[in-house]
Amino acid sequence: ARLKVDAMVKEMPVRYWKNMPEAALIPGLILGAGARMDAMVRAAPTSPRKPIPAPKPKAAVALASGSLDALREEAASCRACPLWQPATQTVFGEGPASARVMVIGEQPGDQEDLAGRPFVGPSGQLFDEALAAIGIARETLYITNTVKHFKFEQRGKRRLHARANANEQEACRVWLSAEYARVRPALVLCLGAMAAQTLLGASFRLLDQRGQWQTLRDGTRVLP
Repeated sequence: ARLKVDAMVKEMPVRYWKNMPEAALIPGLILGAGARMDAMVRAAPTSPRKPIPAPKPKAAVALASGSLDALREEAASCRACPLWQPATQTVFGEGPASARVMVIGEQPGDQEDLAGRPFVGPSGQLFDEALAAIGIARETLYITNTVKHFKFEQRGKRRLHARANANEQEACRVWLSAEYARVRPALVLCLGAMAAQTLLGASFRLLDQRGQWQTLRDGTRVLP
């Protein structure tokens, strides 16, 4: 609370004050600074309010003990980050627990949010075309996203996709870990940098390393 006038004037010389309408308040603030500081010293100290901790998601080990259907039902009420508030619903993964291949995208888009299913929007349509071209049935794969809620910016009537931040990604990681533990795929396809870095670490660079097989500690092979 102590006002250091010399330091203030060094940062913003007095000759510039005339250009700032609010600078007219400065002399009075300087004159009253000492009295305000003394009053604070004399005042009884107050105990700081303890912040309310954010709810912690359940451990992935505990979640992984249930079936995929049980996980999906539990994820529907997830409140571990703020993304659930504007979103329509949780977009959980889908596919058989016996799937040999797990496909991990980044986060749901507008169409996925409305349908409650992963990869049904424009990217999903391109994905389906690619699967058809190489003769793989979508129903044999387990398909999910790193983040389970649609993050967006409202622009008029349109909802424009926005990237989930690190905290939001971390809050969703417990669900992805539980899905992975339940499916135990032999191969994982990561679609996008967010998915690849979640499995392979923040130092992974998709543009430099995509298309190159990686191996996790448990022996699972990953293709970014």
